[in-house]
Amino acid sequence: QVQLVESGGGLVQPGGSLRLSCAASGSIFGIRAMAWYRQAPGKQRDLVATITSGGITNYADSVKGRFTISRDRDNAKTMVYLQMNGLKPEDTAIYYCNLYPGSRTYWGQGTQVTVSA
Repeated sequence: QVQLVESGGGLVQPGGSLRLSCAASGSIFGIRAMAWYRQAPGKQRDLVATITSGGITNYADSVKGRFTISRDRDNAKTMVYLQMNGLKPEDTAIYYCNLYPGSRTYWGQGTQVTVSA
């Protein structure tokens, strides 16, 4: 079954850290670029970070230096991670992983990240 499942979100204080995980089942995810996206309440979904199949990364200016995207293989799944340090209230959003560019077919439920004191 082809699917993406995000996890690892939660409530964290400003300056804190979280590590998001994405389990991607399906061979397509192993050979394509992947990305993390986020959508804050009332706003459009934005690109946060991308990683190619070869491990080349790119980041939105707003998270550069604070977030790190990585990927790995775990049996038949492609795992994509987002290490988030120095979190700010403006990072509050639902975080999604998907192919890059994003595919309508594979949007999952996402994982909520809330940064608040």
